[in-house]
Amino acid sequence: MTESFQCRANCGACCIAPSISSAIPDMPNGKPAGIACVHLNSNFQCRLFGHSSRPLVCNRLKPCHDMCGDTRQQALNYLTQLEQLTSA
Repeated sequence: MTESFQCRANCGACCIAPSISSAIPDMPNGKPAGIACVHLNSNFQCRLFGHSSRPLVCNRLKPCHDMCGDTRQQALNYLTQLEQLTSA
């Protein structure tokens, strides 16, 4: 049985750590790794969530314990390491 995993409140690690190579509204050149997306609000929630303008890579990213860990810092560490391993 697959366990449902919800995004952690006040996290936003997936909107900060990875780079996004496709255009994002108000970010036509995408987003560099380690920089917060301009659509991340003050509660660390995506303002594009559920909108058709949200990048495909973001829609495909699903929260899970392996990625999110138990804390925001664990999520940032994991996603930063993943970004480093995949950017060659």
